[in-house]
Amino acid sequence: PLLPLQIYPDPELEAQVLSLAIRCIHSEEGCRWSGLIRHLQAHLGTCGFNVIPCPNRCSAKLSRRDLPEHVQHGCPKRRVKCEFCASDFTGEAFEGHQGTCPQESVYCENKCGARMMRRLLSQHTLAECPKRTQPCTYCAKEFVFDTIQNHQYQCPRYPVPCPNQCGTPSIAREDLPTHLKESCNTAMLLCPFKEAGCKHRCPKLAMGRHLEESTKAHLGMVCALVSRQRQEILELRRDVEELSMSSDGTLIWKIADYARKLQEAKARSNYEFFSPPFYTHKYGYKLQVSAFLNGNGSGESSHLSIYIRVLPGEYDNLLEWPFSYRVTFSLLDQSDPSLSKPQHITETFHPDPNWKNFQKPGASRSSLDESTLGFGYPKFISHEDIKKRNYVRDNAIFIKASVEIPQKILA
Repeated sequence: PLLPLQIYPDPELEAQVLSLAIRCIHSEEGCRWSGLIRHLQAHLGTCGFNVIPCPNRCSAKLSRRDLPEHVQHGCPKRRVKCEFCASDFTGEAFEGHQGTCPQESVYCENKCGARMMRRLLSQHTLAECPKRTQPCTYCAKEFVFDTIQNHQYQCPRYPVPCPNQCGTPSIAREDLPTHLKESCNTAMLLCPFKEAGCKHRCPKLAMGRHLEESTKAHLGMVCALVSRQRQEILELRRDVEELSMSSDGTLIWKIADYARKLQEAKARSNYEFFSPPFYTHKYGYKLQVSAFLNGNGSGESSHLSIYIRVLPGEYDNLLEWPFSYRVTFSLLDQSDPSLSKPQHITETFHPDPNWKNFQKPGASRSSLDESTLGFGYPKFISHEDIKKRNYVRDNAIFIKASVEIPQKILA
């Protein structure tokens, strides 16, 4: 290595080097300058691509050509004056001031069309804007201010006076019907006995006096009403019975609690049990079966007796008389069909046209008219035979009655 004393300046070589031609060190970035080395430093003092620090000392370093834009618009240390309030800010502080300047002119956020300085906006929104929302004083629902007046014409809690001028303080609109019906002393009321026929109408205050003075009249009306309703119930009951009757010419009559009823029949001579009525066909003859569990006539005390009778029916005026269609009685065997074939006790007869019971019945004759005995079998089955199979099962017997009606009659 050379010793320090061996290094010395060479002016001639320096002059030769400084005379060499070169390009700007920023040529790759786009600078087109070229010249002698000795002139490079002077060029860099004006080169647009040379990086220099911001004159505002904001710590930014950038090319000379980008510096004016930075100094004017981007430098946080630049000085900016607000166009609305004329206050002076650094660029950094101005960014926070923008959009909040109280002197800036802005439109109302409710889109009512009004424009004002930002410092006036709060008062406008709270108290002046026609599009502000505001709760109804009476029902507390929120409405746009310029529609709340119309709302009050429908508001259910808006206070209204009693139309009868009864002196009650203002009443909520939705409570008015209840007030008029139950509370208003001057409202006209119908007498509570209106359903019984009283047509009196008076103010509520006078109703008590009316009720006291009309007790006897009201009692008469109620009695008349009860009588009418009783008649209606009887008619309805008859209608229900008619609707529930069989109308296909077949009756299956279950006599439950057989043992007790047999003892009752033994204790009371000629005690007769009656079946529900049934029709031979739709719009046909009305029939009824009766049974003497302890027998009747020649079968008394030894047999089950069965009879059939014709009852006054709804359609008797449309039918041929006397009644002349074949009738079949059966005492049903309740034995299990899978164990043995049921052996029903069956008897069939053709009505005697001279028998009184098969003539057209009078309107007054009822199922309990003992003067007209039905037609049938006093010795249908003996008490001994009824025990031989399951004619009595679960303390009940089943009696079947059927009538053969020709097809032409049904048609």
